[in-house]
Amino acid sequence: MEAKSETINGNTPLIAAGIVLGLGLGGFVDGILLHQLLQWHHMLSNVRPLTTTANIDLNMLWDGLFHAFDWVMVVVGIILLWRAGGRDDVAWSSQTFVGSLSIGWGLFNLIEGVIDHQILGIHHVKPGPNQLAWDLGFLLFGALLVAIGWIMIKKDSGVRS
Repeated sequence: MEAKSETINGNTPLIAAGIVLGLGLGGFVDGILLHQLLQWHHMLSNVRPLTTTANIDLNMLWDGLFHAFDWVMVVVGIILLWRAGGRDDVAWSSQTFVGSLSIGWGLFNLIEGVIDHQILGIHHVKPGPNQLAWDLGFLLFGALLVAIGWIMIKKDSGVRS
């Protein structure tokens, strides 16, 4: 059992890089798909509806800050991945890396969904009569991504529990 635990510990740098990259990439999927392409919401659209030019400008600014944060997460993830690549003790595994990306994207959904949608209420996934269902679906999808990622990593390392 110790050897199996060491496999996860030996992959910690790879897992950390994947999670941070997943956070950033998950944010980009949210921002590009939900904010820009579908235009379901913007960062402050629940508190500053797109009814005036000033509100549109403010939402665009906050969407830009959101994308800047995503970009920083991706850069940090790439740096972590680069550093992991320079280590002899890291066992490279596509399954572990993809599982880590999945965990990161799922964590993005869970954190952003709880804070922005539920606690702060600054926007919802798709405002309207079924907004709670959309918000809960977003959280459920995030939890599913975390679970799938965790299973992928554990299966790859041979750890059972």
